[in-house]
Amino acid sequence: MSSLLAFYQTHGLLALFVAVFVEQVGAPMPSYPFLLLSGAQYTDTTLLALLAVVLASLASLLADVLWFYAGRRYGQRILAVMCKISISPDTCVRKSELSFAKSGVATLLLSKFIPGLSTFAPPMAGAMGMRLGTFLLFNFAGALLWAGSGVALGVLFHSQINRLLEVLAEFGSMAVLALLVLLSLYIAYRLWRRWRMNRLRARIPKIQALELWTLLQSPTRVQVLDVRGQVEGMAWEAGIEGAEAVAIPLLHADLPAAWRDSEVLVTFCSCPNDASAVKAAAILRKRGLPALVLNGGIEAWQQAMAEPEVQSQTLEARA
Repeated sequence: MSSLLAFYQTHGLLALFVAVFVEQVGAPMPSYPFLLLSGAQYTDTTLLALLAVVLASLASLLADVLWFYAGRRYGQRILAVMCKISISPDTCVRKSELSFAKSGVATLLLSKFIPGLSTFAPPMAGAMGMRLGTFLLFNFAGALLWAGSGVALGVLFHSQINRLLEVLAEFGSMAVLALLVLLSLYIAYRLWRRWRMNRLRARIPKIQALELWTLLQSPTRVQVLDVRGQVEGMAWEAGIEGAEAVAIPLLHADLPAAWRDSEVLVTFCSCPNDASAVKAAAILRKRGLPALVLNGGIEAWQQAMAEPEVQSQTLEARA
């Protein structure tokens, strides 16, 4: 019997609850193995297996509710903070936006099975104004599916799991070394992707919010593209007046004549490091359109619009 299984047997369901809660809070500690161990250990005890599913789901829900309220209170700021400590900070929010835009609240049903989305979906739901009751219903249902799948797999493959633990115990430090090598390769891959994104970002020209506002007040033909993931029926920050919302995959299709005829083409988003806007601008530039990126995205625009002189001039222009 491996030391891991012995540890689980010592602490039982408490170990499962703590492991799930810690992982869902955001710590890099996988809890799925504990679900597998629960299924393997409680193969002949249906009641305890079901209790393991419920406890794991409640632990997940507790952590997710904390993130949900953080997202509701701090909005995009909490997402930006989470992305800064993420190994893939340029894509984490974008993936969550796209998932909500495509599937809506159903995203919460599957988020536990998608690396990264599991952590970002709850604060994203809070930031986008989802109702608490809706969040609790779909999030808990998703947690039950996730926890139930782990325990069920543990029950189904209990013999293989126990044998694997025995083999790992026999190899000892060699098994740990192999796992560390695999983890190091994964981290290196993610860091390489971040390096590529930084290089791309450095090549795309930027425009400041006040510069864009000045151009919009002039006769210059300006086309602004909003590449944020929009979710129907959920609150989101106001965009830029006159901007056209567009999904990034559509940029590979035929482009409207108005975009080609514009003198200035600008993309913006609400994600850290303007990741989505940079990606959209890179696609457009490859297709021959000299697109620019709004530096700082919608947050920088809102800050610029809050300046007294900008507000006064805007009111005079509308009068």
